[in-house]
Amino acid sequence: MELRSPEAFWLLKNGIPYNYPSLRENIACDIAVVGSGITGALISHTLHRAGYKTVVIDKRDVANGSTAATTSMLQYEIDVPMQRLAGMIGEKGALTCYREGIASIEILEELLIREGIEAGFERKKSLQVAHSEKGVADLEKEYRTRKEHGFRVEWLSPKEIRERYCMDSHPGILSDEGASIDAFRAAHELISRNHARGMQVYDHTPVREVQHETDQVKIIAESGFHICSKRVVYCTGFETLRMFRRKYADVISTFACVSEQSFGLYPQLKDLLIWDTANPYIYMRTTDDGRLLVGGEDIPYTYNPVGEKIKNRKTGKLVKKVEKLFPGLTFLEDYTWAGAFGVTKDGLPFIGEHPDFPNAIFVLGLGGNGITFSVQGMELVLKILAGEDHPLLHYYRFDR
Repeated sequence: MELRSPEAFWLLKNGIPYNYPSLRENIACDIAVVGSGITGALISHTLHRAGYKTVVIDKRDVANGSTAATTSMLQYEIDVPMQRLAGMIGEKGALTCYREGIASIEILEELLIREGIEAGFERKKSLQVAHSEKGVADLEKEYRTRKEHGFRVEWLSPKEIRERYCMDSHPGILSDEGASIDAFRAAHELISRNHARGMQVYDHTPVREVQHETDQVKIIAESGFHICSKRVVYCTGFETLRMFRRKYADVISTFACVSEQSFGLYPQLKDLLIWDTANPYIYMRTTDDGRLLVGGEDIPYTYNPVGEKIKNRKTGKLVKKVEKLFPGLTFLEDYTWAGAFGVTKDGLPFIGEHPDFPNAIFVLGLGGNGITFSVQGMELVLKILAGEDHPLLHYYRFDR
C-alpha cells in the first residue's frame, strides 16, 4: 500500500541519505524492531543504547513510509482538548498526558544535540485559533483550564493576532512550548549512527509471517530468511492496525503542500505553529529552508493511492484557506502530497503489550502527536522490558 504521493516534500528535499542490505541470512537477536520511520529510529536507538542486540527491518527504504509524509509539527496539545480528555480519562490523566508532551519535546531536542544530528529542529510557539464564532467559547474554556494548571499560555484577541502575525482569525491560545523538525532526516541520521555502532539494519525486507511463540518470536521474510528474537517491537503505525481483531482506530488521508522559498511572511511566522479548532483542522508551519507548509482537508483512507485529481482539489482548498487567513499573501505552491495516519477517539497512542501477540510490544504513535508519543515510547519500552510500571502505560493500554 502507498502511504504518500510520490512527491512528498521531505523525500525530495533529502533524497535517500543512507541505504542498507536486505536480509540474506538467518540471524538471531535480543529484539527485532519492525519499522524504520521516526518511531522505529527512536525505539531502536534506546534499545541499542541500553545494551540489547537490536535488529531493524523495513519493507521499504528507511523512513519511506508515513515519516516521509509527516508535517513534523511537535506539540504537547493532543488532538482531543484537555478539558474533553479529562472527561474521558480523568483530570489527573489528562494533565499527565499533556505534561508528558512538553517533556517529550525537550527530550527529543536533547537527543539530537547529544547525537550531533542536524534535522531542522526549531523551537516554536503554537497558536490554536477558533475556526468559528461558535468555537470561541470552547477554546476560551480550554485556555482557562490550561492556565489554571500552570501551562504557559496566552489568550490572543483577533487584533493581537493580526498585529503579531498579519493573520485574520478568531481569538486563539498561544502556547510557549512547541517545535518543528525534519523527521525524515532525523530518522535517517539516528539509524545511521546506531548502525555504525553495530546495530543491524535491513531495508527492502518485507515480512511474510511472524510466529509469536512462548519463548521467542520468529520473523520470516518474503525471501525465506528469518530472524529469531526474544522480543519484537512493532513501530509500523497505522499499518499495524490490520493485525488486530478489534478496531482500535480510524485511518484517514491528509493532504499537504509547501510554498516556494522566501514567501512574504516568513519573518512573522518563522517561530510559530498554527492550527484551528475545526474537525479536521488546518495546520501550518514554516520549514528550515524558508517555506510555508500547510496541511489538512482529511478524508477516510481507502488503502489505495490518492489520485492526482483528489490531491489537487484538496491542496487547492488549503491554499485558499491560507490566503483567506493572510490577506495579501500569494501562496506559490511548490510541492503537494498526501499521507495517511491513524486517529483514536481519545487522541492517545497505543503503547504496550497485547494479549494476542506473546513477546511483542507495540509503539503506535497515532494521531497528530505521533512523534512526541514515540519519544515517550522510548522510556515505556524499557519499562516493559524491565517488568516495571509507568503511569502512561495505563492511559496508552489496548484495553482502555
